[in-house]
Parts: sequence; C-alpha cells; structure tokens
Amino acid sequence: MKLLSSKLDPTSLKVRLTSGIAAFSAIGLGGLAVWTSVRMQHILVSTHKENIVYIAERFPHDVEIYSDMVSLEEGAQRAIDNLSNDNKILWIKDNNNVVSAKSNKLEDEAIATKLLSLKNVPPIPQVQDLRGDYWLLCATPLTVNGVTLGEFYIAQDITSDQIMFLNLIRSLIIATLIAIATMTITIAFYINRSMKPLKRISQITSNISADKLNEAQIHLEKAPSEVRELADTFEQMLERLAQSWEHQRQLLSNVSHELRTPLTIISGYLQSTLRRGSNLTDIQREALTTASSEADRTVQLLKDLLDLARADSGAIHFQNEKILLNDLIVDVAEMAQQYSDRHINVEAPNKSIAIEADLNRLKQVLLNLIDNAVKYSEPGTNITVKLCSKNNDAVIAVCDRGVGIPLQQQPRIFERFYRIDEARNRAGGTGLGLSIVKTLVEGMGGKITVRSQLGEGSTFTVCFREV
Repeated sequence: MKLLSSKLDPTSLKVRLTSGIAAFSAIGLGGLAVWTSVRMQHILVSTHKENIVYIAERFPHDVEIYSDMVSLEEGAQRAIDNLSNDNKILWIKDNNNVVSAKSNKLEDEAIATKLLSLKNVPPIPQVQDLRGDYWLLCATPLTVNGVTLGEFYIAQDITSDQIMFLNLIRSLIIATLIAIATMTITIAFYINRSMKPLKRISQITSNISADKLNEAQIHLEKAPSEVRELADTFEQMLERLAQSWEHQRQLLSNVSHELRTPLTIISGYLQSTLRRGSNLTDIQREALTTASSEADRTVQLLKDLLDLARADSGAIHFQNEKILLNDLIVDVAEMAQQYSDRHINVEAPNKSIAIEADLNRLKQVLLNLIDNAVKYSEPGTNITVKLCSKNNDAVIAVCDRGVGIPLQQQPRIFERFYRIDEARNRAGGTGLGLSIVKTLVEGMGGKITVRSQLGEGSTFTVCFREV
C-alpha cells in the first residue's frame, strides 16, 4: 500500500486515526478473545469438577452399602473399583498416610509416582500440571458410619481436553492477530482514501501565487460535506485576498505615478539651481547635491514600482523581435562603460547567436545586471559579460569579482525589497532591481539564475531559446 510504503509522519491525522482505531480494535478483539478463553476453560473444567464433587459426596455412601456385605476396607476397595476408569483414579490413605485402597491404574509405577507423592491436595477440585500431564485433583476426609478411614483422593486425567483447549486458544490468538492486522490495513486504506480531498486542497493552495489568486478554484465533487464546506471557505478567502491584492497593486501604481511627476520636477529644479548657483556656499552646494541625489533615487524607486505594478497587472507588453546578441552585448557594454567609468570585458564567440525578445527590455535587463555588478565590486576590478550557446540555448553571463552572496541568501535575492547584508547595502540599492530583472526575463520567455561565492564574486546567467 502507498500509505505503508511512504514515510510515515507520527503527527499526521492519518497516522493518529489509524493507530487510534487500530488500538481500540485490538483492545476490543483482545478482550473478546480473553473472555472467550476464560469461558471455554470454565465450561471445559466445570463439568469434570462437578463430576468429581459428585463422586466425593456419594463415595462414603457407596462404601457404607458395600460394607454391609463385606468388611469396611473391602467395601472401600469395591467402591473404588466401581467408580474408577481409564481417566479417573481414586485412592484412600489411612490415618497413618498408608494407601489402604486404590484404583488398578495406580499399579502403573509412573502414574503412582506422580499421584501418590502429592501433598496438600486441595479439597476443591483444581487443575495441576504434573510433568506435562494435566490432572484435576481433590482430597476429602473419608468418614463411614462415624469411623474416619483417612483421606479420600480423586484424580481425573484431562490432558487430552486441556491440550485441545490450548490448541484452540492458540488458534484463537492467531485469528485475533490476523483480524487486527486486517482491520488495521483496511482502516489505513479507508482513512488514506478519505484524506485525499484534504490533500487535494493542500496541493492546490500550495501552488497558488499572489498574481494568480483570482484564478484559484477548488473543486471537490465527491468529498464529504465538511470537506466541501472547507473548500468553499478557502475559495471565499482566496477571493477576498485577490481583491485586496488588486487594491494594493492599484494603490501602488496610482501613488507611484502621482509622486513621480512632482519629484521629477523637484529634481530638475535642484539640478538647475546647482548649475546656475555660482554664489552658493560649499555647505549649500553639498545640501543641494544630497537632495538632488535622493530625489533622483526616489524617482528611480517610483519608476521601479510602476514597472512592477504593470507587470503584476499584466500591463507590460513585450514586442519580441529577432535580436543578434553578439552585437547587443557589445553595445550594452559600451553604454555601461560611459556612466560607470568601469572597464567592461566582452567575451563572445564568432558564431552568431540570435533570440526572440524585446530589444529595449533586454537592454534594460543587461544594464541592470551590469549596474548591479558595478555597485557590489571594488573599483578597478573588471566586469565581464560572456555570451555562449549551450544545448540550443543562448546564455548571457554577467560576472563580477565583488563581495559575493551567502549561499543561504541566494534563493531570496530576486524577492522584492530583499537586501542582503550591510556590506552589500552600502551601494544604496532599493531591493527592486533584481526583482524587475527576473520579471522582465521571465516575461520574455527566458530564465535567470545566480551562482556566487563569498569573497570571489557573483555570476548572473540569463538564458533564452535560440532561433
């Protein structure tokens, strides 16, 4: 079974229900088996006990009858001979603990050794195990006509009945264990099947992303009513989340759009004042320069937010065309060198490599990656842009020799507003650049990955299918 072959979680509801029901079933069946065994033992032995008690009660009377015709000792022997058989043995010990009368079976030395050496035989019949044989034994005082003849002993061999009973108990135990195992497997299978709707809900909800909240639907036709109710509640919750997410995106877009224009004007006035303010003091010029820099940074942040808002709402449209990457990376490297004052190495094969993508968006992606490499590497170190073809994929790699990214933080660097440590934050990034890059690359049908090592630098790789 799938449930048994998979790794079991002891805290899961399936395991708890299965183990709980199986435990109660085992207790119930085990209790029934024990009760059945006790009752069978009682029924098996009680008949023999009643017979022995009856013999013990009537034996003095039989001896009295026989003693009317013969002596008391001979009458006792005749009574014993009359009541003895292959399984039932009787004997009398006088007051001197000497056997005065006995069944013929006691002539067998092996049987005599087992029975005649017994001491403290109870007056109430009890089963005793005598070297592998089971005997029902009791002893009562024998008084006839007011004369005490000694102790009267009765022994009945119930070995065959006891062995049959033990075999039956053994079979009952095996049957009980098989029944418990069968019930446990059946219960586990049934519970596993009953839990499938919940597992389906878990799978659906785990794959829901923020931009697909309004597309999520949970359809459970044959599920129990309680599970269907849970699914309906989930759908209502997802619908509310989708509405909230849409309101948030709309607000972000509106605020970014409304703030960008006045901030752009402010930045323009500050730059104009700096250019024309020949009579500014050093302190005033430093303050205006800082204000202008922060205004430009804020304008860029708002532009990034607008791009993300458009991407989330599906408003970004890509005009894909055939692009020759060999020429593109050379042009991008020259553009980056102009504003970064950093040498950009280009490594490209002689073979032409072309892809289908949006030219302007791809330039934006590469410039952002190069700008990122420049920010997080020491001045004077080279930035390398490599182009190659691998398995029908065009691969563009932007490499730096910067501080590197810790391994545990690499999966999160494409998240919005995520920044790593203070060493990398000194560049003043907003935490949106790589998120925009990833959005644009995936929007054009490509994929982006990162490989980095602390102290040795980082390599961002962009892949597109060749055409």
